[in-house]
Amino acid sequence: MMPARVVEVPAERLAGWLARFGARHGTLTWAGRDSEVVVSAADGARAECAVPFPPLVVAPAAAFGGLVGHVERARRVGVLLVRKGGYAAGVFDGDRLVSSKVGSRHVQGRSAAGGSSQQRFARRRENQATQAYGAAAECAVRILVPEAGRLAALVLGGDHRAVEAVLADSRLARLAALPRGRFLTVPDPRLRVLRVTPAQFCAVRITVTDPPEPPGQAGAIE
Repeated sequence: MMPARVVEVPAERLAGWLARFGARHGTLTWAGRDSEVVVSAADGARAECAVPFPPLVVAPAAAFGGLVGHVERARRVGVLLVRKGGYAAGVFDGDRLVSSKVGSRHVQGRSAAGGSSQQRFARRRENQATQAYGAAAECAVRILVPEAGRLAALVLGGDHRAVEAVLADSRLARLAALPRGRFLTVPDPRLRVLRVTPAQFCAVRITVTDPPEPPGQAGAIE
């Protein structure tokens, strides 16, 4: 089996990317399901397209137009980014940020001390983290909860444990129940970081497998 590679294709470039894939590899056939569209080319190349914001509701014969239309559709999406030292919440209408709030709380790093000093430090650090998560939850209550009924999805990012600690707040139950986009890997949440998240959560992750080598050429020495 040929090795595969993963590419991230911006939503607005997907149609062009697929057209170029067909031009390079020949006639395309499509197999669609709610979370993935598999594109197979005449020469054996494959492009497995993960569907952002599934499900994709489309007949397999119309998968090309259905996938492109699904990806390009403007959605109202909530974003919550949390790391131990900061948080950001925002509501996007398409790629336009319509409301947001960011903040930070100090959480000490690890200590090399031992014994009782280490225990005191650990308790202090845990208390600081709890306060930081509480502040992040307040932010989500203010920015995201009033929009919960209008949001197509909730996109999360930052640190998994920190995000789950924040979502454990009972006031965020409506948010936690929303469909979710893929988890985003981001640096410390800042407004500039929040603003560019649509480039990640709207992009299509495609696993590309090259066509097999013609018989007799595999391992050939030039």
